[in-house]
Amino acid sequence: MKPIAFALFLASVAAVAAADGFRVDLIHRDSPRSPLYDPSSTAFDRVRAAAERSALRRLRFARAGLAASGDTSLEARILPDAAEYLMEVELGNPKSKVVAIVDTGSDLIWANCKPCTRCYEQTSPLFDPKDSSTYRNIACDSRACKLLPVSGCIRNSKCRYQYTYADESQVVGNLASETFTFTTTGTNTIAIPKITFGCSHQNSGVFSNRTGGLVGLAPAPLSLVSQLGSFINSKFSYCLVPLSQTSTTSKLVFGDDPGASGSDVLTTPLTIQDSFYYLTLNGISVGNTDISAASPTASGSPNIIIDSGTWLNYLSPEMTDQLGKAVKDIVDLPVANDPELSSFAACFHVEGSRDYKFPDITYNFEGAPLKLGPLNTFLEVSQDVVCLAACSSGEPYIFGNFAQQNLHVEYDLGRNQLSFAQVDCTNF
Repeated sequence: MKPIAFALFLASVAAVAAADGFRVDLIHRDSPRSPLYDPSSTAFDRVRAAAERSALRRLRFARAGLAASGDTSLEARILPDAAEYLMEVELGNPKSKVVAIVDTGSDLIWANCKPCTRCYEQTSPLFDPKDSSTYRNIACDSRACKLLPVSGCIRNSKCRYQYTYADESQVVGNLASETFTFTTTGTNTIAIPKITFGCSHQNSGVFSNRTGGLVGLAPAPLSLVSQLGSFINSKFSYCLVPLSQTSTTSKLVFGDDPGASGSDVLTTPLTIQDSFYYLTLNGISVGNTDISAASPTASGSPNIIIDSGTWLNYLSPEMTDQLGKAVKDIVDLPVANDPELSSFAACFHVEGSRDYKFPDITYNFEGAPLKLGPLNTFLEVSQDVVCLAACSSGEPYIFGNFAQQNLHVEYDLGRNQLSFAQVDCTNF
């Protein structure tokens, strides 16, 4: 493609994305559309597995915080097989489909490539760079290569990359650029050229053989949202359908979208720390009971990560204790005290109970009192046992994706703000 034509193509992509944005399907790992779906698992099996993944991920975030504060080990942001959401993307020309983990807590993009000399046995075909007319290797003296935490030179001056995960799993390969094609509404597609990604030729550790890569959405230079930049007005958003709605799919939006506009939108400052998205939580209200005094840190300062890949909310022990007490004072049901439920703020036996009600809970973010109903705050963890979807933990504190169901959540990185809008994500 000639330089002028290529520039015009980039301009057209930018105009389309900036004007309307574009949507892609965000596939939950337990959806029938997901390659990770296990039809033999019961709803309670999935709840237990999600809670375990959530706890492991929070520990990973804690380790990342230690690294940022002085630990010299360099690791990628997430566990390789602890993802909640996936997306499909096509690489190259001709196009090769990759099912990838998508995550707001990860700062890289990579895909398994041929030849994969020491790799897990991926069930779907590997991307073959030699078959693509748009594939280009990136030089080891390039700016992109220097942005990697661990890099080096391999033959022909290609940039070598290596990412290590919390469980010591690794991906190793060379940095490259390629055209990424996304399927949007219906069968429409949008192709974005020259996306920098890691073409992985070696990996080791625990990976799912049913996925072939990762798409990071963290605020870091090599993440997808950072690379798209002005093409999408530095905005992205998502709308997560309730997990019980298996016939519909969540949406991931790049650029502007009319779903987050109007008087019902709540806006709060968004702070970037250590490549994580932080909000300021000033307190929580249960019905008319305010427990702001138990805020995890001083009011007015960023203190909680908002994350698409962690299922539950994680709060300080003080806040969790007061939240649990406030809920127990309101809910007229027997308290469940099983030791295996001790991490939850409160649990109740609902067997034989009719017309039981749970209170609304308001997360008082700076300038944005987000009122959540029981759909976002209570979950049935086993037969006739319902728990508040909040757990006690040390830092970092996390606002997870269970609480974000049926919300249009928009990240505006240009204005450093995040917005919430209550919507029916099944019709988004």
